[in-house]
Amino acid sequence: MRKPYIYGNWKMNLSAAESADLISSLLAIKIDFNKVDVGVAPDFCSLKKVAETVHAMDYPVSVAAQNISVEEKGAFTGEVSAAMVASAGADTVILGHSERRTIYGETDKVINEKVKTALRNKLDVILCVGETLEEREGGVAVERVIYQVGLCLQDIKMDRIDRVTLAYEPVWAIVTGKTATPADAEEIHGKIRDHLSKMYGPVVAKKVRILYGGSVKPDNISALMMRENIDGALVGGASLDVASFVKLINFNG
Repeated sequence: MRKPYIYGNWKMNLSAAESADLISSLLAIKIDFNKVDVGVAPDFCSLKKVAETVHAMDYPVSVAAQNISVEEKGAFTGEVSAAMVASAGADTVILGHSERRTIYGETDKVINEKVKTALRNKLDVILCVGETLEEREGGVAVERVIYQVGLCLQDIKMDRIDRVTLAYEPVWAIVTGKTATPADAEEIHGKIRDHLSKMYGPVVAKKVRILYGGSVKPDNISALMMRENIDGALVGGASLDVASFVKLINFNG
């Protein structure tokens, strides 16, 4: 049985003070961490403050960076390395998010290099994959997602895949209010798990958590989480409000 995982991606929305207030308010509310794993991904400037707040309150909440550079160090103005985010308190990094792919042109090859860099620096990874509306309407959604999974996990060995969580995020459902139906999401999640089984064997594939992301809200989380292969959610806007985020976290309580 895979433990549910609810992760909030705050994107570029909050100041360091606002981020600290949000995590403090969240942790002041009762959460049964025996039933669910929880994580948050603040912006780079808020990362250290959020991590310090979590550690001070001594709660088992993961803190992720929203991106890292492929490079370890050097003359790369504006970039942030894996070691830097780890030193700021991050234990995880989100990679391959559709906004990184579509707005900044990150390719599967680049994302694969970032996954390897993150794991080499002892960061866990939330790896995002997902199809565009054109790909879904063209009937190639499954093929596109499986292609991304294969390329982004290329050369990731058996002894490291347990530090990777997959997140299926249909691009057409990001910030649009649209959500894949539970059946549609389950189909893709099942295909991802089947492919992981081919890559790493069925025993390992059953252990990997696969999250759904794409306009997840309190009114649709339960229907999604009832599905066999949906293990949690990567939440955007709804994680910026304490009341809605707590409802998502406590979906089974």
